[in-house]
Amino acid sequence: MKQITVISGKGGTGKTVITACFAVLAKNKVMADCDVDASDLHLLLHPAIKEVHDFRGGRKAALNEKLCTNCGRCVEVCRFDAISLGEDRIVIDPVTCEGCQLCALICPVEAVKMVQHPAGEWYVSETSNGPMVYARLGIAEENSGKLVSEVRQNARVIAEKNNLDLVIVDGPPGIGCPVIASITGVDLVIAVTEPTLSAISDLERVLNLARHFKIEPVVLINKYDLNSENTEKITSFCEREKIGIVGKIPFDNAFTKAMLQGKTVMEDGNSALANIILSIWERISLMIRK
Repeated sequence: MKQITVISGKGGTGKTVITACFAVLAKNKVMADCDVDASDLHLLLHPAIKEVHDFRGGRKAALNEKLCTNCGRCVEVCRFDAISLGEDRIVIDPVTCEGCQLCALICPVEAVKMVQHPAGEWYVSETSNGPMVYARLGIAEENSGKLVSEVRQNARVIAEKNNLDLVIVDGPPGIGCPVIASITGVDLVIAVTEPTLSAISDLERVLNLARHFKIEPVVLINKYDLNSENTEKITSFCEREKIGIVGKIPFDNAFTKAMLQGKTVMEDGNSALANIILSIWERISLMIRK
């Protein structure tokens, strides 16, 4: 079983749209949407949810009102203002709580305990293109890297159980913990970029991240014809760093038109653009077979 992750140094490069195209083209695979803070691959692949699972992240403070004496010491020490003294009782806001545990340590009657807190959900689903695992992290919740690992692990379990050859991961943008969790141990990282100055800067960082974890990345330039000068800068950088470019995709309104219909361009009848993406996927397929 092979694993590939599609990432980008910044949001808005077309990473998820391209990943959805690969999901249509690939055979015998499972998809994993690991952009858990803002998952949207399901908007194009329309999964039917088969299983819903709770995700519990870090521990947060919870109050046993029967033991609490309303002494207010926990209010005094909470530097996140997550604990307040109401009219007749202590109130803990789980959204503001950062789980530092100081309130539990300072409470003289042990009325405050640290408990596992529901932080989101992850889903096992089925699409017309095969099984898919994705998740939604709760508002203001942390441990997104842990949730990414949960999604990837369950995608691998499905692949092994059903003798599937490939796991396609739609990774999050940036270089933080969820990105690290989405690329660790994969066979190929595909970095999607566009010819803007911010994208070029972020591309360099994300490529360095992949190499740090000893994964040789490749680059895909989307909307390459919007700025030939910046596209040349990306090409020259990749040549200097000996990083392969698997393809260049032109700017085309067909992407937007297809998205408005909840489709990928592979299903929308734009043969010219579809052929370009097909050629790119064929190159990627050859790379992961080696």
